[in-house]
This record gives sequence, C-alpha cells and structure tokens, in this order.
Amino acid sequence: MMSVDQAVRQRRSVRGFLPDEVPPATLEEIFSLAQQAPSNCNTQPWVVHVASGQACENLRQRLLKAGVDPAQHRPDFPYDGRYQGIYQVRQFDAAAQLYGALGIAREDKVARGRAMLANYSFFGAPHVAFIGLPEPFGLREAADCGIYAQTLMLALTARGLASCPQAAVSFPAPAVREALGLDARLRILMGISFGYEDTLAPANRCRVGRAAVHDAVTFHR
Repeated sequence: MMSVDQAVRQRRSVRGFLPDEVPPATLEEIFSLAQQAPSNCNTQPWVVHVASGQACENLRQRLLKAGVDPAQHRPDFPYDGRYQGIYQVRQFDAAAQLYGALGIAREDKVARGRAMLANYSFFGAPHVAFIGLPEPFGLREAADCGIYAQTLMLALTARGLASCPQAAVSFPAPAVREALGLDARLRILMGISFGYEDTLAPANRCRVGRAAVHDAVTFHR
C-alpha cells in the first residue's frame, strides 16, 4: 500500500481501462474506506450507485445512445463549461494535452466528437460509480460529495487502480436513473469510471500540470 503522498501524486484521470473486473471484496474494502470522508455536521449526504458486470454494460449502451441525443442531456446540476481568464487557459491546455496524446488535430471536430463520446462508454472501464444527492440538498452538500469523490479515488489509487471523474456522464441524468432504477428525487452529480489502467491506451499518455501553490494559496500571518 502506498503512502498518502504517493497516492495524491499518482492519482490522475485515466481514459483507457482493461476489461478485468475488480474483485467484489476489494470493492467493498475501497468503498468502506471512502465512507470515512468528512462532511458538514457528519450528514454524509452522498448516495452512491456502483455498476459492474451486466449492469455496467447495460448502462454503457444506454448512455452511448443518450450521448448522441441532445434532447436527453438534462443535467440535474447546471454546467455550461464556459471558463474565463486563467481557468480557460487551463481548460484549453488540458484539452490540447489529451487530443495531442490521441493524435487529434484541433480542427478535426469529427474526431473530437468521437473522443467526447468515449465518456459515455466509461472509456472501457468495467465499473462506474455514480454519486448523487437526494433532494433538496444543494451546493453545500455537493462540496461534501467532492470530498467523498477524492477520498474514493485516492483509495483506488493506493490499491493500484485507476479512475476518471466525469461530469459528462451526469448530463443525461434521467437516462442514468432509468437504467439503474433510481429514485426520481436522487439528483446525479457526477460519475467515476474505474478499474485497471490500460497502459497501452493512447489517451493515457496525457499528462497535465498543476498551478504553483502560491497561485492558489495565500498564507496570512
């Protein structure tokens, strides 16, 4: 088992997975550990649904259809992806690194569209976790879900597993609820595809940097 420092530094978004499933006992261990994530007043507002095996495959096929139908893109939480300033610079750089690894030119919109649709196949991952919030929870509780998601991904990394947090798979939220038979009052915040990394997948050559600490943090004395 690696140290916390190692897990934080090694965790990254992986977009190519092997078909091998993670053993159920390991899944139970990982998600039990993630349950230790902190939350406001210990409310633990996250509701998590993990799809594996045939359930994952059924969901994959359902979302691939929803992904090409704009009418089915009805996210429970607003998202427009329009960033400005340094945030847009970082967004563009991340896209350039990914498409560069895939060998896709900036002007090749068709290939970019196909790459985007790979989100809905979970990049071939054998597992996907959906993190949701029951009504009427909102922004404050969504922050708790972010803490949970990071805890989960670090637990995966520490065990030699890879993951990719995805906003895209939450866009067709009604399709997710339909495929998994979820309560209509559960609002889907995000998905996390996970499994064993396919180290030969071109997308996994992508590497993005991080801002210097003083670009984000101010120490007051």
